[in-house]
Amino acid sequence: MEERAPRPPLGPERPEADLAAAHRLVRQARRVLALTGAGISTDSGIPDFRGPQGLWTKDPSVERRSSIHHYLADPELRRSIWRDRLARGGPPPAPNAGHRALVDLERQGRLLLLVTQNTDGLHLDAGHDPARVVELHGTSRAASCLDCGTRWPMAEVLAWVAAGEDDPHCPCGGLVKAATVSFGQALDRRALARAEEAAEACDLLLAVGSTLAVYPAAALVPRAAAAGASVVIVNGSPTAMDDLADVVVRGPISTVLPALVAA
Repeated sequence: MEERAPRPPLGPERPEADLAAAHRLVRQARRVLALTGAGISTDSGIPDFRGPQGLWTKDPSVERRSSIHHYLADPELRRSIWRDRLARGGPPPAPNAGHRALVDLERQGRLLLLVTQNTDGLHLDAGHDPARVVELHGTSRAASCLDCGTRWPMAEVLAWVAAGEDDPHCPCGGLVKAATVSFGQALDRRALARAEEAAEACDLLLAVGSTLAVYPAAALVPRAAAAGASVVIVNGSPTAMDDLADVVVRGPISTVLPALVAA
């Protein structure tokens, strides 16, 4: 395990100096683990959860929808979730400059792995090699049976809802749910193992748009730091791991991230 020099305490935010310091670390890195959260997708029109305008900040009751226990126990909650998903319609969100910046990092040959807490699929839409993306919390673009594990494209299940099946069930009788990991559900062990291996192998962990308050994803930061990696955090507000960072950059992610990864 490589020994780390002690970090100086974080001082007042100096956006230009912080951005320059972060850019130096990113430019020097050869094995970057990118860890992304909801904040990278807000400029694509997808609200985050815990930010000042986050879904859970504005309406804490919405968090019930993210609990597997409530989903299993409350048929009306399930119907409401499926109705809302069907009603969304319209053009799907598109990747923004923040997503595309991480694709640039991959094309430079310096992205070891991208681990995302997001379920929106925008990293893949932006053009990443799927083999370099771990969707740690699953995907909202598919649905699966909670009993037998059969999986369908989300559009197919929404067609069942539109046809009148307001609480979709699998032919085996099991409940159908978006293929996302809700609170109370276990993460895919293989996905988590890949993320943990990358945390120990990277020379830089770049955390983007996450409050770093949800485990086990947040644990990747101290794991990488303990293995000797530098840590750069880019977020619009303080995170639970700022004290572990070599540099913290505050600002709009779709502006900051392209500047950070510029060759």
